[in-house]
Amino acid sequence: MELESILEKHFGYYSFKTGQKEVISSILAGNHTLAMLPTGTGKSLCYQLPGLILKGKILIISPLLSLMQDQVEQFKRFGEKRVIALNSFLSSEERNNVLTSLSSYKFIFISPEMLRIPFIMGRLQGLDISLFVVDEAHCISQWGYDFRPDYSKLGDIRQKLGDPLTLALTATATSRVREDIIASLRIEKINKIESTIDRPNIAMYVENLSDYHDKKDRVIELVTSLQKPGIIYFTSKKAAEQIASLLVDKGVCRAMPYHGGVDQNSRILIQQQFIYGQLDVICATSAFGMGVNKENIRFIIHYHMPMQMESYLQEIGRAGRDGLPSIAVLLHSPGDEQLPIHLAEGELPSEQQIDWLFNRLSDEQRSMDVGGQLPNQFKEFGGFSEVQWRIIEDFVYSPHRHSSRLEELQAAFKKFINERFIVKKKNIFQMKKWVEATSCRRELILRYFDEASSGKVPFCCDQCGLQLNDYQTGQLAPMPKANEELWKDYLAKILINRELSK
Repeated sequence: MELESILEKHFGYYSFKTGQKEVISSILAGNHTLAMLPTGTGKSLCYQLPGLILKGKILIISPLLSLMQDQVEQFKRFGEKRVIALNSFLSSEERNNVLTSLSSYKFIFISPEMLRIPFIMGRLQGLDISLFVVDEAHCISQWGYDFRPDYSKLGDIRQKLGDPLTLALTATATSRVREDIIASLRIEKINKIESTIDRPNIAMYVENLSDYHDKKDRVIELVTSLQKPGIIYFTSKKAAEQIASLLVDKGVCRAMPYHGGVDQNSRILIQQQFIYGQLDVICATSAFGMGVNKENIRFIIHYHMPMQMESYLQEIGRAGRDGLPSIAVLLHSPGDEQLPIHLAEGELPSEQQIDWLFNRLSDEQRSMDVGGQLPNQFKEFGGFSEVQWRIIEDFVYSPHRHSSRLEELQAAFKKFINERFIVKKKNIFQMKKWVEATSCRRELILRYFDEASSGKVPFCCDQCGLQLNDYQTGQLAPMPKANEELWKDYLAKILINRELSK
C-alpha cells in the first residue's frame, strides 16, 4: 500500500510531516500506538488517513468543544461528510437524530463527559470501532499539566468497547506522563513514537519590564510592529477583553477576545473569523488554541506567565505551521508568578472546602461504597467549581482507593490535593526559572523534555542574539533552506478545496 499516493489523492499533500508516516504505519499494522509529535505537525492526519482504510468506525475522544468543531470543519473541507461531533453544541433533537443514525458516520468525535451517559455508551457499544483515538492524551495523567478527571476513566471505557485498537496523541508530555498515559489506558504492549518537541522556525524572546502596568503599552507597540496574524495569551478574562478593545479602539488591528466566558456560538464565530483572515489578532485564554488549524500565525505573545513549560510549548506551537519564521514573545515583570500560583490554588478544592464537605456528610454515608453518590447539592453549597467537584467524585469513587471510612478518605484526599498543589507550584517556579535564565532558551526546553540539542538554529532566542526587528511587518526574512514542498502542498490544498466546493 503506497501511503503517499493516498495522502496526495485525499488530502492534497505530497509528503508526510515529522512522525506522521511512522504513526500511520504502526496503526495499520495493528499496533496500539502512543505518539508524541510536535504541535503543528498535523497529528489529526494520523487517524484521518487510517480511517479511510480501516473498515469500522473511528472514535475520537477530544477535550475541547472548539477543538472538536475545528476538526469536523477540517474533515468537511477535505470532502469527508461522514463526520459528527457529539457534544453540547447539539440540541436535544439534533442529538437524538444523530444517535438514531450513528452507524452512518465514519468519524465520531466525542467528549469524555458524553461517555458518562449510559445511553450514549450503549449506542457506541453497538458499533464496530476500528480505532479508539485519545487526542491530547496528556489530559489522562494526574501529573500532566491539563489533567481532566473524566480522561482518567478512558481505560474503563476502552474495556467496555471491547479493547479496540488505540492511538494516544500528545504534543507535550514528559516521560513520566507518557508512562502514566499507557498505564491509565490499560495497554500492556504499545508502540511508542516520540519525535522532537522542537520547532526551529519559532524564535523565543523574553522581554523584561520594570512594572506590570508597562505591559499594556508594550503589547500595543508589539502588535503594531509585528507581522500578523497573531495570538495574545492571558490568564485573565478581563485583561483579554481590555487589550482586545484597546487594539480596536486605537485602530491597530481587527481583534476579539476569546475565553470560557464567551458563549459557544460566539466562540465558533470568532474562531472561524480568525481562521479565514477576518480577524488579525485573538486575545485569548488557554480556552483557545488546541487543534486550531491556521497555518500562517506569525506571532504569539504571552501577556501573563504560563503555569508550566508544557502549556507554554503548546501555545507557542500555534505559530508557524507553514514552516515560515514566527516569533513567541513573553512579557515578564517582577512578581508575575503570583497570578499562576493563585490560579493553581483555585483549580483545587481548599482545605476548608474539604473539611466542610466531609463534615456535612451524614452518619448514614460514613460507609460510602463505589456505587453510591455524593449529594449533588453540596457542590453548590460548598462553592465547588465543576472541575473541583469532578476531582472529588473521581477520588471518592475510584476503584483503587483503599478505604471506605470517611475519616481515612478525608485524610487521603487532603494528601492527594496537597501533592497536586506542590507539583503545580513546582511547575510554576520551573517556568519562572526559564524566564529568568541567561542561557539558550531552546536548549533548556529540550532538556526539560529529556531531549538532546541538535545544534544551534539560525533564529533561536533572545539569549542567542535574536532581534525583534527581524519580525516586524515587511522585515520577515525567509528561513534558511525553506522547504518548497510547503508551497506545493498549500497550492494543492487550494485546488482541492475549489474542486470540493463546486
